[in-house]
Amino acid sequence: MDLSAINPVLLIASLMVAATPLLLAAIGELVVERAGVLNLGVEGMMIIGAIAGFAISVESTSPMLGLLAAMVAGAVLSLLFAFLTQFALANQVASGLALTLFGLGLSALMGQSYVGIKPPSMAKLDIPVLSDIPVLGPIFFSHDPVLYFGIALTAAVWWFLKKSRAGLILRAVGESHDAAHALGYNVIRVRVLAIMFGGACAGLGGAYISLIRVPQWTEGMTAGVGWIALALVVFASWKPWRVLLGAYLFGGINVLQLNLQAAGIAIPVEYLAMSPYLITILVLVIMSADKSGAPASLGRTFHASQ
Repeated sequence: MDLSAINPVLLIASLMVAATPLLLAAIGELVVERAGVLNLGVEGMMIIGAIAGFAISVESTSPMLGLLAAMVAGAVLSLLFAFLTQFALANQVASGLALTLFGLGLSALMGQSYVGIKPPSMAKLDIPVLSDIPVLGPIFFSHDPVLYFGIALTAAVWWFLKKSRAGLILRAVGESHDAAHALGYNVIRVRVLAIMFGGACAGLGGAYISLIRVPQWTEGMTAGVGWIALALVVFASWKPWRVLLGAYLFGGINVLQLNLQAAGIAIPVEYLAMSPYLITILVLVIMSADKSGAPASLGRTFHASQ
């Protein structure tokens, strides 16, 4: 066992990269659930975003176009869920599961011709002066733009939900869609927009995996990140900053266990592989002891005729 092979600076920088796709997907799902909708199709939207972003990036040689395409693909797929649950009034749980299965199957079909192809690389956003600071520079100021976008998006969602009138309306719809409807708010429109936002975030998170974190395409490469995002939102008590903390905690432990495996630590690989999930859930359960509870209308179908 050689722990000296683990570089702390590289470890912390890597955990930020590992946490970003989870953070993006979870923040999007948080907005969806605060609107009173439970979308279990996060994994399906992520994998569609991963292949759509990868394909467009390879064909156009532009990673930015690939990321935008991933957001569009995730949002478009989420419209299928929105139609089923908000207009056809289908069960949200069943529709979400169907969306995941559909996304996994469609992505496998679309990605057959892209296996083994390397996508164009995304340039890092080296912040002048700050990126040259010893230790802190490589950790915080030498990453890709999407990583910083994820942190900014967390702050923006917090402000939107807490400080803006539109955020208040969205939370009102999530707490009581009947009361919001009685006040004249268009419940279905609010929920469809929230669903599309969640889909775009999930698609971007998927593309981050296939274009930046693991720049290649392999079938099922999201590997359950969408399901972790769903759990993270619940254990974080539907609070954006707790989602950020949980995502970075999961990413950190995940990177650490990979480094420990490489260092040859005398712990079975299976225990190390499960440690990120167990420790993240344990910490978030402790953090959620004071949680105010889920949105009251979460998962409930709104009937426009009410």
